[in-house]
Amino acid sequence: MKTIIKLAAASVIALSLVACQSAPTKSLNDANMAIKSATKANGAAKKIYVEWRDTGKLLKKARKAKGKGDFDTAVKLAGKAERQAKNAVAQAKSQRNVKPRL
Repeated sequence: MKTIIKLAAASVIALSLVACQSAPTKSLNDANMAIKSATKANGAAKKIYVEWRDTGKLLKKARKAKGKGDFDTAVKLAGKAERQAKNAVAQAKSQRNVKPRL
């Protein structure tokens, strides 16, 4: 009787752990759109020669994650790359008329 109760309790715990695992929230389409948007923003930064060091690396990692089916990570990395690219452009614009101090 004790063995049956232990097995039942173990089964309930195992099933509840499986049920608690979160399913991926992003899809392939989400990853494609995020990478496309980040690539476009980075293209604008490259065009004016202000691409930040890690932006391309982040995009490469995002594409790799998408290829592995990890769409959540791909969207996260692409979002970070897009923010970096937009910040690079904003930084260049804000410093356009700054004269160096000598």
